Amino acid sequence: MISKVYRLVAPKQIIVDYADHSLVVDSGESDVLVRPRMMSICAADQRYFQGQRPPEQLRKKLPMALIHECCGEVAYDPAGEFSSGQKVLLVPNTPRRGDYQSPAATPETIRENYRESAKFRASGFDGFMQEYVAMRRDCLIPYSGVGDSLAAMTELISVAMHAVHTFMARANENRERVAVFGDGNLGYIVALLLRELLPGCELHIFGIDAEKLSYFSFAHTHIVGTDFGGLRVDHAFECVGGAASGQVINSIIDDLIMPEGVVMLMGVSETPVPIDTRMALERGLTLIGRSRSTAKDFVRTRDLLERSPHLRDKLRMIIREVIPVRTTADMCRAFEKDFASPFKTVMEWHG
Repeated sequence: MISKVYRLVAPKQIIVDYADHSLVVDSGESDVLVRPRMMSICAADQRYFQGQRPPEQLRKKLPMALIHECCGEVAYDPAGEFSSGQKVLLVPNTPRRGDYQSPAATPETIRENYRESAKFRASGFDGFMQEYVAMRRDCLIPYSGVGDSLAAMTELISVAMHAVHTFMARANENRERVAVFGDGNLGYIVALLLRELLPGCELHIFGIDAEKLSYFSFAHTHIVGTDFGGLRVDHAFECVGGAASGQVINSIIDDLIMPEGVVMLMGVSETPVPIDTRMALERGLTLIGRSRSTAKDFVRTRDLLERSPHLRDKLRMIIREVIPVRTTADMCRAFEKDFASPFKTVMEWHG
């Protein structure tokens, strides 16, 4: 079927295009036709929209439909596995078919979210700013009991879930104190999940904005640049990104973390940042990068949200605005409003 696709063709320029969706693939397994309903704007989407990616990257990837944080409803499933109108979370990471059914993890196994064969929506191929999307059924996670605006944020929460679960598997047993650097959306979500999944730890949050830090009422908060009073932590999460991430990582390595601690690197920087490898080696530290999630992380996130109303309430605090979107002008206004906001903007999609 033919449906509308809203593609970014240049910074701040979105046009209406069209795509022909076929629901039958070569393997014989049919795709599912999904109508996107709620979309959360991510910092990565903003970098494309505002033209903050390197020019060669923009030339390579545009035109492209943005958005990889989305929930929707099933329009039609030829196989009848999903019912019409059923609410689903949309997994943007799209490995080759069969990769989700890979053998049990071994030291040689690379999970599907890091396989070089995988495609990621709104990063090289069209995201969810479409009238309809033909989705692989293994990229759809049914949900209920979670509000749609919060469900639209599930991808970001699932990335934090993936990082926290990796940390739990890799970190040593010294988990008395854990630090999170970053007072933005990602740092807030990571801190909430640590409080839920590691309730006994003493949690310390480091940021630069006193207003944002006031949201972290469940943890100890610190303004970066002040005296930490000799505080040492067992492990740390870096959720800052950008040019400042190098300074933050070195502060963790040089000043805060105990020997053989784990540093989870989650902030994205467009340019290389220097790291004090000498001190990292001297302290025997483990640095782990995490930026994408798996379908299994979506399931874990959905299950946690559905059973924890307290967590849902905390996460809704960072949704600053839900904006109805019908036209390309509405889309551009939503992106500009989000750019001026320190919190999350969700588009109620009528594309």
